[in-house]
Amino acid sequence: MLELADLIFIMLGISALLSVPATILAVISRDLLKALIFSALQSTMYTLMFFLLMAPDIVLVYIAVSIGFMSLLIILIIKKVGRYERY
Repeated sequence: MLELADLIFIMLGISALLSVPATILAVISRDLLKALIFSALQSTMYTLMFFLLMAPDIVLVYIAVSIGFMSLLIILIIKKVGRYERY
């Protein structure tokens, strides 16, 4: 039977594994809005990892800054420069 510590380590591993493809998709995406969504997903996985590591102060700051403020700022920048990246 799984103990609580084992379950936390499993959830940490799943969060870490889900953040890697989100990061890769954010980097290779040419649609800047999709890249922002993948980046927010990666930030959410990191927030879950900080929460599982019992760092509530970091979680609160990370949610406000990385997921909230930065996403809003990047959306405003995307509106100015255009949604799709051109080569």
